[in-house]
Amino acid sequence: MTDILMPKATAVWLVDNTSLSFEQIADFCGLHPLEVRGIADGDVARDIRGADPIVNGQLTREELDKAQNDENYRMTAVVSRHAELLKPAKSGPKYTPVSRRQDRPDAIMWFVRNHPEVTDAQIAKLLGTTKATIESVRNRTHWNSANIKPVDPVTLGLTGQLQLDEVVRKAADKKAKDDAKNGVLQPVEPEVEPEVVAEEEAEPDYGSGAEPTAESVFGSRD
Repeated sequence: MTDILMPKATAVWLVDNTSLSFEQIADFCGLHPLEVRGIADGDVARDIRGADPIVNGQLTREELDKAQNDENYRMTAVVSRHAELLKPAKSGPKYTPVSRRQDRPDAIMWFVRNHPEVTDAQIAKLLGTTKATIESVRNRTHWNSANIKPVDPVTLGLTGQLQLDEVVRKAADKKAKDDAKNGVLQPVEPEVEPEVVAEEEAEPDYGSGAEPTAESVFGSRD
């Protein structure tokens, strides 16, 4: 089914001016049959003025007559040139001001040094650069390699903090899933056993300042 302009207004007109079933009108307008029934009962689209799809160039009289003569027939809308104008335009590649383009190699180096898990495609989309540039920075074959230093792209004004955090999070989650799938275990720090300190044997107390005697050492014969 082709999307039509003003589907509810068209449904209002079809309900008021044709003998089509609710299902036929719903299918043509992209609505639910209960919503069309609500239009017929006056509960839905009460303040909407009907729009004639034939006058608007979205339906032919032949299609309408076929549908009115056969309740199982589903009408096909005429492709409207106006509908193409209302389609949202696809967003183009990220534009980076000329004054900021010289900073992109520094941002790329920051990713290479601090977040190697982020893919080249993610970096290219976030910074508005190319995979070839990323590769040249990584391999230090870039024409300005001697002056490239890792700098946070947020500090350079190439992206926002939220966008950067989102990219890093997605890359980290994907890496964790890939590691788990490939059976890569995370390093476990060894347990440190508590050190046992032997108690020193207490020396016999011979009295403060007194010299040991034979009796005090070997004991009395009695």
